[in-house]
Parts: sequence; structure tokens; C-alpha cells
Amino acid sequence: MIPTNIKTYLNRLDELPPEEQHNILGILDRLDSVTARKTAKVNFLDFVKKIWPQFIEGYHHAIMADAFERVAKGELKRLIINMPPRHSKSEFASHLFPAWFLGQYPDRYVIQASNTADLAVDFGRKVRDTISDPEFKKIFPDTEIHPDAAAAGKWKTTAKGEYFAIGTGGTLTGRGGDLIILDDPHSEQEAKQAETKPEIYDSVFEWYTSGPRQRVQPGAAIVIVMTRWSKRDLTGRVLKAAAEQDGDDWEVIELPAILPSGKPIWPEYWPEKEILAIKDELPIPKWMAQYQQRPTAEEGALIKREWWKRWSNKKTPHVEFVIQSWDTAFLKTERSDYSACTTWGVFQHEHEETGNMMPNVILLDAYRKRMEFPELKKVAHEMYHQWEPEAFVIEKRASGAPLIFELREMGIPVSEFTPARGNDKIARVNAVSDLFASGIVWAPEHRWAEEVIEEFAEFPVGEYDDYVDSSTQALLRYRQGGFVQTLQDEEEDELQDLPIKKHEYY
Repeated sequence: MIPTNIKTYLNRLDELPPEEQHNILGILDRLDSVTARKTAKVNFLDFVKKIWPQFIEGYHHAIMADAFERVAKGELKRLIINMPPRHSKSEFASHLFPAWFLGQYPDRYVIQASNTADLAVDFGRKVRDTISDPEFKKIFPDTEIHPDAAAAGKWKTTAKGEYFAIGTGGTLTGRGGDLIILDDPHSEQEAKQAETKPEIYDSVFEWYTSGPRQRVQPGAAIVIVMTRWSKRDLTGRVLKAAAEQDGDDWEVIELPAILPSGKPIWPEYWPEKEILAIKDELPIPKWMAQYQQRPTAEEGALIKREWWKRWSNKKTPHVEFVIQSWDTAFLKTERSDYSACTTWGVFQHEHEETGNMMPNVILLDAYRKRMEFPELKKVAHEMYHQWEPEAFVIEKRASGAPLIFELREMGIPVSEFTPARGNDKIARVNAVSDLFASGIVWAPEHRWAEEVIEEFAEFPVGEYDDYVDSSTQALLRYRQGGFVQTLQDEEEDELQDLPIKKHEYY
């Protein structure tokens, strides 16, 4: 960076002889290079740009760099960064950051862990080779690899600093660390096994508590950088333990592949079209966990995924009494809720246990979008005429109240839904949960249906609940109107006819 007073002379450079112009430009180039190296010593992102010429900077890199700088200064002792695959997570956390850290503190001890020993050793080799690179030596001339201790996964500096690479589950006996980095401690194979045995994640947490957590030097920092897999993964267990036991104070940075605005976090590398293609190919639970850092706590869900019945037949069953239900938002902003519409129908289906035909409900369509009111009114009008439902229900809140008025003016018979005081979202979901548990709620095998199922599975801790609100609104209407019943409802109806003396206490 050229100082302002020197820039004044540059404006008159063409007045000098060619030889003097050449000399001055050479001096300025050297000055700029020296200034850049000094900046790279203390600024991690500038260091990355010097060492990695092909680096493509994104919004999330500055967030990571700021956190790493605070770790290096000793201001931040416990850091968790959750981010999607292929967003330069490991390049930053397991390669460039430990190299930059040892550049500043060549006498410190670094422990680097990954899900396999081979991967950890590969990172150790990259860090070692970077420190030996001439470009690195221009920035940190005092940091050198000791020639007699230079194995890829276990090496020392001439200032008696050490680097040790280890796979998850490996032993750390006799070792301590000033900086301990855990990069993706869970493997893909482990995640697959956890689909049927979720407790498999517990072994990594047990290793962490008996290994890395016990190997910190005084004032040391622990950095966990990983893609989320489950509520029981290392991030989940570490944060839960910290909350329950008043333990370490962690700073958590969550970086989703797609921001709340709907735009990619790294469009310079992952164009919107390509990242959305990945989203379309992956199962929604996997996308939400690995790419959005929002794993679902299935055991805490009010409506579990397996309670939904899946309609695999391409032909929709013959339905009666279609209900279309709208949950509307206030404004079209990046942080606002969506306006959501679900369409449902009743059909007769044989019960698995009794063999009797009984009413079931099926999700026919789901739609949501952030919309200003004119577009909302237009879409609602179009969807009504597309399905011609017997009941068209809109919750009378947010933009729902004016929407009801406008659609009625257009000749559409709208039913208002106004939740009773004290009847909150959780209470409404609980009121229809036994319909799902009884196996009479169906969803077709479509992407939009999976989004509805996933939102129910995340409720009540998920980021959005628009589909949940719209769906429970419709299902409550079906139940209150007597269109659907569970076997338990039928038993209760039969009891009403028996000569039983009831005692009610108030």
C-alpha cells in the first residue's frame, strides 16, 4: 500500500527521465511487497492471499479470519465453526491457520485432529511444506522446520515448537497443545452407521473429553471446525455439556450454504444454480444438517418423520372435501417468514389393523414464498381456482386479514381461522399429532412434500414453521368437522353411549 505523500510524486512521474522513473517504480514495488508481508503477519486473510494465489474470497472467509485472529491473540479460547462441505473449511482450518499460527509463535505446540489418521497426516504435510515455502519465509523468516524432526504428521520447529497430527480416536498420551484443531471429526461412514445407531456419535465425544480436552496447555485454544451431521454430533454434544455443566464458554459460528435471503454464501465459487442443484439431489435431512447446519432433533419432534405415510403411487387417490389453507407473513424481507399454502384432501383407505375402510388425509400440494401483498393476493387467487377447494382457510393475522377482505370482494368464500387465546402453535400441533401417529396422514413422494415433512420434524426448534401452521390449520378443520377420526376417537364415541356415571371435578 503506497503512502499518500508518495502518491503526490507519482502524479509527476512522467516529468522525470525514463531511468529515474524505472528506479522509483522499482522502489515502490519493493515497498509495496514489504508492506504486504508485514500486513500478512497480523492479518490472516492477507496471509491467505499471499500463500494461496488461486484463492477466491467469499463473505464467510472474513468471518472465519476474524475468529482465527482472535484465537491467535489469545482473546478467544473456544471456537466452533459449522459450515458446509467444499467451502474451503479444511484449507483454512487445517492447513493455512496452523501454518500462520506457528509463523507468529514458532515455539508453540499444535495438535491437529481429523476423522482419519491418514487425512490428519496429509494436513500435517501441507502445513510443513507451506512453512518451508520461500513465500512463507518472506513473511515469517524466523519459523523453520527442524531438519531432524520433519515427518509429515509429527514435526518440530527450530524454536522447539511441535506439530502433531492424529485421527479421531487416536491416543494423545504425553502430549499437550497450545492450539488444538479438530477438523470434521466424524466420517461419512460413521454418519451412515448413525442412521440406524445414533449412539455411534457418542464415541467421538467420549474421545474428545478423555483426549483433546485433557491435553490443553494453560491458556490454550480449542477450535472445532466441522460440517453438522446430527444433534448428537461433536458440536451438539460439546454445547450440550457446556450448558448442563456450566463448562467452557464457546463461540459458535454457523455458516449455511444458502443464506436467509435465499442467496449462496459463496456465489463467487458456488453459483446459485449449482448449489441449488445439490440441494435438489440430496435428501432434505442431509441438506439441512450438512449444508445449512440445522440438524433435526428427531427424538424431540412432536411429529416424527416415520409417522407420515408415503403415497408412492403416481396417481393421486380420489379425494373428497379439499381444504386449502394459508399462513401469511407480514413483509417481504430477508428475515421475514414465508407465506405458505398447503392443500389437503380426504380419501377412503383400508386400515392396516382392522381391515376396515376409514377416512385418511393426504397432502396434495405445498407452496411458499416471500411475497409483497399484491403478489400474495394474485397467487392465492390463482391457487384457489387451480384446486377449487370446498374450504379455503386463511389465518386472520399479518397480511391474512386484508387478504381475506380482498378475496371475498373477488367472490371467493374464505373461512377465517383465529386461534383461541392461549392456543399456541405447540398446542395446535399436539392437537393433531395423534392423526399422524395413527397413520392416517399421507404425503406424496415429491420434493415439496419432503420440505413439509422436514419442517414438522424440526418443529418447534426449527427456523421456520409456515408449513406447520398452514397444515395444522387444515387438519384441525378436518378434525373439528368430523371428517377424520382415529381408532381412539371411535372408542371414545362408543363410550359416550354406554350407561356410565361420570364424575367431573372442578
